[in-house]
Amino acid sequence: MTVVVGTDTAKTRRTLNVGNQSVSYYSIAAASEAGLGDFTKLPAALKVVLENMLRFEDGGRTVSVDDIKAFAEWAKKGGNNPREIAYRPARVLMQDFTGVPAVVDLAAMRDGIKALGGDPQKINPLNPVDLVIDHSVMIDEFGNPRAFQMNVDREYERNMERYQFLKWGQTAFDNFRVVPPGTGICHQVNLEYLAQTVWTDADQNGEQVAYPDTLVGTDSHTTMVNGAAVLGWGVGGIEAEAAMLGQPISMLIPEVVGFELTGRMMEGTTGTDLVLKVVEMLREKGVVSKFVEFYGEGLDHLPLADRATIANMAPEYGATCGFFPIDDETLRYLRNTGREEERVQLVEAYAKENGFWRGADYAPVYTDTLSLDMGTIVPAISGPKRPQDYIALDTAATEFGKFIKGLREDKDASENAEVRWEGEGGAPEPVHIPGDEGHHARGHVNGGEADRAQLHDGSIVIASITSCTNTSNPYVMIGAGLVARKAREMGLTRKPWVKTSLAPGSQVVSHYLEAAGLQEDLDAIGFNLVGYGCTTCIGNSGPLAPEISKCISDNDLVATSILSGNRNFEGRISPDVRANYLASPPLVVAYALVGDMNVDITTVPLGQDKDGNDVFLKDIWPSSKEIADLVEKTVTREAFQEKYADVFKGDEKWQAVDISEAETYDWPATSTYVQNPPYFKDMDPKPGKIEDIKSARVLAVLGDMITTDHISPAGSFKESSPAGQYLIDRQVPVREFNSYGSRRGNHEIMMRGTFANIRIKNEMLSGVEGGYTKGPDGDQTSIYDAAMAWQEKGVPLVVFGGEQYGAGSSRDWAAKGTALLGVKAVIAESFERIHRSNLVGMGVIPFEFTGGDSRTSLGLTGEEEVSIEGLADVKPLQEVPGTIKMADGSEKTITLKCRIDTEVEIDYIKNGGVLHFVLRSLVAA
Repeated sequence: MTVVVGTDTAKTRRTLNVGNQSVSYYSIAAASEAGLGDFTKLPAALKVVLENMLRFEDGGRTVSVDDIKAFAEWAKKGGNNPREIAYRPARVLMQDFTGVPAVVDLAAMRDGIKALGGDPQKINPLNPVDLVIDHSVMIDEFGNPRAFQMNVDREYERNMERYQFLKWGQTAFDNFRVVPPGTGICHQVNLEYLAQTVWTDADQNGEQVAYPDTLVGTDSHTTMVNGAAVLGWGVGGIEAEAAMLGQPISMLIPEVVGFELTGRMMEGTTGTDLVLKVVEMLREKGVVSKFVEFYGEGLDHLPLADRATIANMAPEYGATCGFFPIDDETLRYLRNTGREEERVQLVEAYAKENGFWRGADYAPVYTDTLSLDMGTIVPAISGPKRPQDYIALDTAATEFGKFIKGLREDKDASENAEVRWEGEGGAPEPVHIPGDEGHHARGHVNGGEADRAQLHDGSIVIASITSCTNTSNPYVMIGAGLVARKAREMGLTRKPWVKTSLAPGSQVVSHYLEAAGLQEDLDAIGFNLVGYGCTTCIGNSGPLAPEISKCISDNDLVATSILSGNRNFEGRISPDVRANYLASPPLVVAYALVGDMNVDITTVPLGQDKDGNDVFLKDIWPSSKEIADLVEKTVTREAFQEKYADVFKGDEKWQAVDISEAETYDWPATSTYVQNPPYFKDMDPKPGKIEDIKSARVLAVLGDMITTDHISPAGSFKESSPAGQYLIDRQVPVREFNSYGSRRGNHEIMMRGTFANIRIKNEMLSGVEGGYTKGPDGDQTSIYDAAMAWQEKGVPLVVFGGEQYGAGSSRDWAAKGTALLGVKAVIAESFERIHRSNLVGMGVIPFEFTGGDSRTSLGLTGEEEVSIEGLADVKPLQEVPGTIKMADGSEKTITLKCRIDTEVEIDYIKNGGVLHFVLRSLVAA
């Protein structure tokens, strides 16, 4: 990235001398001295954005002096001045599920600009882009020493077309690097290696300039790096592509909620327990589209690994970011993870000089505040469907019972089913639950003698230590290893119906687990290494044993999973699992030992030792000192330096991937993974206008908390689905289907997968789950088939939703698929930040109900026709009339709030989307 010198604010540029370094920087204090306002009370998170304004001020073309002054007004107005600004992050982070479609779009834009008479080389990232391949490993093998290598082999077999495409992109595009498979999860690689907290680069005069490290990422958990005082958040791939190509991110100066942490964590609790409570509190508070900044004396006792865990889950509490200012702990972490000493010294000097340091006198203005004494934290889990559904561990069994009662009140759960399976480990012990007749499963283990066990509502069939959220934290990972060691010593092991797995976020984790001798203990109870990457947390949990899957299906059992991840939405983890719980890695191990959510593991024995004595959770739970001593001994600077020395090199498999070096991509006609999307075909060089929506039909009526997983699932799909039929028609066997996430480079599959989650409920149909609706003839059909039928008739479509529409992942295909199905508008009670932006980026207009109206108050059935007027000259956040023609011919006129939030977004909609806007701008230039 080249740093551009501002015009009117060039006088705010000063020099900082640190050791042997001399760098320029844009001084916030100098801006105050220049009469631009008093910025001393701004939160550190907002000072990062202010510095961005100072550095890119250009006389008003994108950043004006008034934009800078607005930050001083923000503080005067008590943390509220929602002025539109143009923000430029320093870099972009991607993973392969979202990165492949982004690179597909860039390749298609090269074709598009060439067709319009422009230069394909104009389609190049102007800002550095790092793509980490971490979302493609699937847990086919588990619980044995061969699991890692066999899963890697299958990953390459399934994904070779995608990897060839990404490797071509690395060669074809400037400023684009790929971290190969098997290295780690993008957010952990970012935290441990890529992020610098304070960046340096040359300006157009060749002078070195220091500035805060900032980024956007195509994964919602990009926020994890906020724990290291790096301002970053998730955006859709569409918005990230625009940022790569030099387009500033249009945003409003956000409100900043201050979250005060006091006290310190008690013995027996973990950072995961803390973050689950934080998620619950902030969801209840309501922080969507707001910054959250953590402050208070409690930070003096909170390791950066725990901070990163809290920051990681910002999407779960709905915030744009969860930021921690720079302090002594930031410096300690940077040193310990192998950053150069010169860099660490620069971070400290810059932070103190430019007002970013959290010292004893740190007391900024916040829009609002809340507080938590960390001494009140208790062990906890959350579930069974949402991360914010916090449950204290000692009430978990009771709460699960209530959940089952709600599901089963009209069903008879007393049928018996028998199943046999082959497993590993010792013979399963009976799990007896008073009053529960259950669904019994009989199995034999290692060819040994059969023993009686139960498979019933609440049986834990997946226990997975996975995800960037917790595997980045050595305290909970070492803790999990110690629980495994103590369990092993006492003769306990996982129940044989539990699919156990360990998928660390980086190779450093394996290094310290092995150095501590704990990997051997984890292996002994089934938590063998299965791969480095996102697995269970994104639905890549792999298949259950066929007999177990059949038993669950045949008896309509509510099987459960327990994972150390950040997401537990319906239908996400496994098609066989109905209830999913988030927990710390040590608790994941403990639950694998009992294999049952009905068991109160705080009071009921986990099993018996070799002498027949009861073993309780407290008997195998490590002390904080045990954990801290091992972390100190094994998590070393040298380990990070060694594991990241050749981070872009990859193994022999990656090095052997063969590619072409053409300027434009030669799209393989037979590929079912990568296809040229239709966005830029026959594109007019000039933009159009925003047109009213006339007599649109309803594609779906959806409820509250419809996530991007509901809209565009990432996991597996069946042969009978529209996507499955597409592949069958092209002679792809079911075994090679892979997942929706891995096929995001093929719009034909992704269109067919839109609104196709197995748990989505379209209220146009009664008692039906899955991607179904009513077609033009009124009969039930797939959403894809109905959308294509309406398109043939030239009829526009709308979708209705409830509150928090589009929560969850920053999944651009949730917007792309919506647009390609012919949906012109989504009308909901409220939108989550990223999905609203993505819809606009694809030319789909989001509208919100006003005046207490909703799909339920209006009695919508999906038989209506919808017209929305006044769009030709619409302004940001303007209210417009919407007319709903009911099935009986009567009409209701309501007021809708147009959620095109900024003037720049008006231009995006006029162009049909942000990429069309950028492409036309590049041609015009």
